[in-house]
Amino acid sequence: MKELLKQLIQAESTESCGELNSAKVIYDEFARYGIKSEIETWDNTRANITAHIKSSGKKPALLFACHIDVVGPGKAKWTNPPFTAVETDGKIYGRGSTDMKGGTAAAATAICEIVKSGVELQGDIIFTAVAGEETDSCGALRFMAKKDQIPKLQGVLIPEPTDFTIVSAHRGILWLDISTKGIAAHGSTPHLGVNAITSMRRFLNELDNYDIAAKQTNEILGTCSMSVNTISGGKTRNAVPDQCSCSIDIRIIPGVDTQDIMNDFRNIIAKVKSEHPEFEAKVSIDRQASPLETDRNSDFVKDFCTCLGIEKTVAVGFTTDGPHFVDLGAPILIYGPGKPDICHKPDEFIEIADAEKAVQDYKKLITKFLT
Repeated sequence: MKELLKQLIQAESTESCGELNSAKVIYDEFARYGIKSEIETWDNTRANITAHIKSSGKKPALLFACHIDVVGPGKAKWTNPPFTAVETDGKIYGRGSTDMKGGTAAAATAICEIVKSGVELQGDIIFTAVAGEETDSCGALRFMAKKDQIPKLQGVLIPEPTDFTIVSAHRGILWLDISTKGIAAHGSTPHLGVNAITSMRRFLNELDNYDIAAKQTNEILGTCSMSVNTISGGKTRNAVPDQCSCSIDIRIIPGVDTQDIMNDFRNIIAKVKSEHPEFEAKVSIDRQASPLETDRNSDFVKDFCTCLGIEKTVAVGFTTDGPHFVDLGAPILIYGPGKPDICHKPDEFIEIADAEKAVQDYKKLITKFLT
């Protein structure tokens, strides 16, 4: 498991590099155990890998749904280069070690060990590791385009880092882009232009009065949240900017209609326009994903918890590919090694003992549900 994880980290799979090398690492590991897998590629470097271990078919299948892309290492200094996979003090360091190549390596290893054991499976194991979870879920969408080839499932397990809590619900995302348009002019004669940055300031000031949390409340997920996370405008110090843009990260709960939020934003734009006729702005959707809420009282969830000796599931604020798998008609749970607060940070690491525990836990679950 350790060597597989190190190879996955070293197969740098940022958005710019693509996932193909990581997919090949998993392909070779499965091949060592006689497990056939298929790599789907596009755009030269993008890739999904899927393996289907057949059984007697007496029970529905279990799907392990992973992702093999990682966020970039960022500009902050790392103690060791982010893709060297350094092992020290019982930890493996590297970008993606926690999110989520640790869980991916553990799931793949568990499947290989189950196959090697020769145990007679009553239900199929399906493993997929997809591209683009951190950006646009392109890999999950490609996987779901072939959903008719997937047999009936008992459940879907996503090995994201949850520090061994069982997650049954999370909020969805709505990423919005706001752009304001102005009229360029010389910096010495600003009255001859329309400052797009000033226009953006007016929009953001009005946005401060918008209470997205008032939209609705969910018993376990709480309320929606909103954060303005990037802003860009202007090209030179001595020119009135004619363009400004910002991005807004909204996290949504079940029952909230994203179209209602879009209408609210358009109404804010219209209000500012009514007060400042020169104001020009538009809002567009960059990415959206539904929230996830699996029935905590379903038999699959209860059996999953009992198998692992965990009393109950929890809800989290982050988002996964999980909502894209809802159309498979099976309960979806998120459970894996690694602490979520380490994700996307410099010197990301995973405890080797945690990754090894995940292997054993995944083997328990395969045995519980598929034998």
